Amino acid sequence: MMKLRYAAASPFVRKVMVVALETGLSERIERLATSVSPVKPNEDVARENPLVKVPSLTTDDGFVLYDSPVICEYLDGLHDGPKLFPPSGALRWTALKQQALADGLLEAAILVRYENLRPEEMRWKDWTDSQMRRVRGALAALEIEIEAGNLAGPLTIGPITVGCALGYLDFRFANEAWRLRHRLLAAWFEEFSKRKSMQLTVPRDA
Repeated sequence: MMKLRYAAASPFVRKVMVVALETGLSERIERLATSVSPVKPNEDVARENPLVKVPSLTTDDGFVLYDSPVICEYLDGLHDGPKLFPPSGALRWTALKQQALADGLLEAAILVRYENLRPEEMRWKDWTDSQMRRVRGALAALEIEIEAGNLAGPLTIGPITVGCALGYLDFRFANEAWRLRHRLLAAWFEEFSKRKSMQLTVPRDA
C-alpha cells in the first residue's frame, strides 16, 4: 500500500487526496498524520524528503515522491480512466499553467500565514503586502481563465488545484473577501465544491 505524509490543513495534501478520490485510488493510500513546521525539525520526514514538507508519497516499491505536482501526475498514471494530466497539446499546457498559477497563489498565501504566526513586533508588513499582491494577481488571472472558458470542460489537474487554492483562502484568509471582486470565479468555485472529492477533503486544523 502506498503511504502519504498527510496533514488535514495542507492544501497541497488536499490536492493529492482529491486526485486520489477522482481516480479511484484513495483506498490504496495509507495516510500518515505528519506535522511539519518551518522552524521545528522533523527528522522522520527529513530522512524521506530533504525539503521536510508534506505531502510526500512512498510508492508500493518504496520510492519516495514529492511534492504535489509530481505525486498527482504519478497517481494519474496508475488508473485507466480519463487522465487529469492531458498527454499533449493545448489542453495539457492549459492544465499545467492553471496548476502553476494556483500553486503559486498557495505558496504566497502560506508565506503570509507563516509571517502572521510570528510575534507581532517581528512581522514584516512590506513582505506580507508583497505576497498578498501575488495572491490577488493570481485571483485576477483566474477570473480571466473563467471568462475564457478555460476552467470548463473535462476535469484536469488545473481546476483541481484552483479549487484547493480557493478553499485554502476560505480556510485561512476568510477576511480577504475575494468573492466580492471575482464573482465569476466565486460562482465556479461554489459549483466545483459540490464534487464529492472536494466535500470529503475540506481543510481543518488537527
